Amino acid sequence: MFKKKDVFFETLQNMADTLVQASEMFVKGVETMDNVSEFAKNMKELESKCDVFTHTILKELNKTFITPIERDDIMALTTALDDVLDGMEACVSRFDMYQVTERDEIFILFADVLKRSTYEIQKAIRLMSQKKLLAIREHSIKLNDLENEGDELLRRSIKQLFATITDPITLIKYKEIYERLEETTDSCEDVAHILESIVMRNS
Repeated sequence: MFKKKDVFFETLQNMADTLVQASEMFVKGVETMDNVSEFAKNMKELESKCDVFTHTILKELNKTFITPIERDDIMALTTALDDVLDGMEACVSRFDMYQVTERDEIFILFADVLKRSTYEIQKAIRLMSQKKLLAIREHSIKLNDLENEGDELLRRSIKQLFATITDPITLIKYKEIYERLEETTDSCEDVAHILESIVMRNS
């Protein structure tokens, strides 16, 4: 069904690998919060790299008559993968803009959820490239479970925030970042939903 080294799947794999790279950088960054400006700069570079992959897929879609799976599925998956990296980059840019430089346990817990999510995405995209579509379901289920972890973490963190922080500016900053982190776990689940759709249409 799929061509060997198909440009679409090769580029999607590159995007998934970049997500893993970004999530690992995110984990290291929030564990230390040493140089937030440098952290933001490095994450922006990865986000730009992912944008290049997105443009590659758009260009190929415009010139390719027959695609290995539905064009809409390729576009939806590309957009969803890009959204995950955009979410991580948006969080790190807020660390820099809001001058958030202190190590925070909630950032670390969210970073772990995101890292595990990108590993599942990477495995699922690899299986898709290898035509092992039914095996993708296992990773989609794990992504749904991880998104639930993100939901629960947001509930706990917001409750803790209002119970312990009295300065309104600090509260607003952290609340926004926590919510953006949870939205990024939602983006990982969006990838799972699109993968499920691709499995149903092509298996």
